[in-house]
Amino acid sequence: MDRLRVAFVPGVTPDKWARVWRERHPDIRLELLPVEEEQQRAVLDDGTADLVLARLPVDRERPTPLHCVVLYEELPVVVASTEHFVAAADEVTTDDLGDEQLVLPERSGWRPTADQLTFPPMTAKEAVEVAAAGTGVVVLPMAIARLHHRKDTVHRPVADLPATQVALVWRKDDDGPVHQDFVGVTRGRRASSGRGG
Repeated sequence: MDRLRVAFVPGVTPDKWARVWRERHPDIRLELLPVEEEQQRAVLDDGTADLVLARLPVDRERPTPLHCVVLYEELPVVVASTEHFVAAADEVTTDDLGDEQLVLPERSGWRPTADQLTFPPMTAKEAVEVAAAGTGVVVLPMAIARLHHRKDTVHRPVADLPATQVALVWRKDDDGPVHQDFVGVTRGRRASSGRGG
C-alpha cells in the first residue's frame, strides 16, 4: 500500500495525526479528503477513502460492516445572536431554550416546547447566519460552531444534551496493518508499541 486516504468531516482536524503519520511512514503517502457528514459512509463504500474521521452515528452494518474506534466527544453548544439572553450565561439547559425557534434539527432529536416555524433545509453555516440575525438558535457540536463562528454570534454549552462522538471508521473487509497503524496514531500509541488497547 503506497498511499492512505483519510476522509474527515467538518470540524475534525486531522493535522496532528497527519504529522505523526508522515514522520513514521514517509513511504506511504497520506491523502486527507474533506467530506460532508452526509458523505462519510459513502466515501468508504465507493472506495474514495480508506478510513474516515466521522461524526457518529454511522451505519456500521450496511452495505458492509465497519470497524469503529471512538476517539473523542464534542460538547453540544447553542449558537445565538450576541443580543440573545444566552450571551450572558456560561451554559444553558434545554429548559432555558424551550421558547426558542430551532433553525436546524438538533442531532439527538430534542425540540423546544414552543411551536416551531418550518425552516428550509440549510447547512450549518447558513443556520449560524440565521441565528446571527436573531431569527432563532441552532445547536451544533462545538467544533462546528467554532468552524462557522461570527463576530455577531455567541455559543454556549447545552448542559443536558448528549455529546457527539467523533470516531475513526473503516470497512472490516479492508482492514490491514496500514489501517491498524493509523488507528495507533490516533490513539497515541508509540511506533514501537503493540496493538493492545
